[in-house]
Amino acid sequence: MLFAASLRKVEEAAGSLSNYRRNNPYECHCVDNQKKYIELAKSRIDRSLEKYVAFHYSAVNMVMWNGRIATEYEKLPLINPDFIYLDAPDQFSVNSEVNGWSTRHKDMMPMACDVLKLEHFLTPKTIIVVDGRTANARFIKNNLQRSWSYKYCPDRDQHFFLLDEEPLGKYSAKIIDEIYFRRGEWSIDDL
Repeated sequence: MLFAASLRKVEEAAGSLSNYRRNNPYECHCVDNQKKYIELAKSRIDRSLEKYVAFHYSAVNMVMWNGRIATEYEKLPLINPDFIYLDAPDQFSVNSEVNGWSTRHKDMMPMACDVLKLEHFLTPKTIIVVDGRTANARFIKNNLQRSWSYKYCPDRDQHFFLLDEEPLGKYSAKIIDEIYFRRGEWSIDDL
């Protein structure tokens, strides 16, 4: 509900983003592999905020990614997010195995690779927050290929990534200048 309320405030302050070539601004997409958590989250959304949130169920499989064993959602929403909050999928309800390996074991840990597969589509100033999941955050950090700034906040056990690159073109520059940096310059240390 926090993300939806924040999106409403940003929409009220910024207005329409039709001049920025963004197809679905002010949308929060939640993907999970457990229907019970989707239903729980839906039940907590205030009716006035429902338009800001879309929920997506997807099974999760064990896969090989870039020569490493990881997990991936079977289906992702067709969006290009500028903020990603990673605290799923659950490691114990993963389908399949790779070479007899699965995260469905107490000695294993979550190891999602979805962000890595989408990296080259993400726009400058995209933020990724990994909540806990330190091994997964390290996996992501060690496999990102673009210019990312990184910060770990041990008091919150959260990992922050900022895609710190120049704009892709005039529309990307316009979003960065007029939306993201409306309050002035900021960096990974401000997160």
